[in-house]
Amino acid sequence: MTKSPPSRPPNLNLGRTAPLAGAQPTIPRPKSGEKIREISIPKEELEFTYARSSGAGGQNVNKVNSKAILRWSPQLSAVLTIGMRDRFFAKYASRLTNDGELILMSDVHRDQGRNAADCLDKLKAMIKSIAVPPKKRLATKPTFGSKIRRLKSKRVTSEKKQGRRDRGDD
Repeated sequence: MTKSPPSRPPNLNLGRTAPLAGAQPTIPRPKSGEKIREISIPKEELEFTYARSSGAGGQNVNKVNSKAILRWSPQLSAVLTIGMRDRFFAKYASRLTNDGELILMSDVHRDQGRNAADCLDKLKAMIKSIAVPPKKRLATKPTFGSKIRRLKSKRVTSEKKQGRRDRGDD
């Protein structure tokens, strides 16, 4: 008895075929003034240290330095633009030391290399969150209906409070 391969839904492109003729790939474009560029931090700017991890691990836990600690100074980094640096300090000010260094730790895995990779993933996520500047808010006027509702609400509140007043007709 031979097994047949699992059936796939039709028109499923698994990356093995060429795109349709005439189709243009969609490239995400930045919505604001700054251009998106590939950001790669040189290894010289990153400082890894390793320590003994906390938690369960049996006999191995007291012998192996599997906890990864990453230190990086965003203010001395040549990779970040001035705008990115300002956004980084604004968003992650509480995670920086007094010297302006970012310290990331990972002891999720029992392997030193995987913990170091986890620290790098955390750093990538932080940089990705500040890479594109937020969209500037456009000032808009309140709609006519919202003005009417606001004034009606104020009138109702005013009448309610006037009803509580002592008339002094005694």
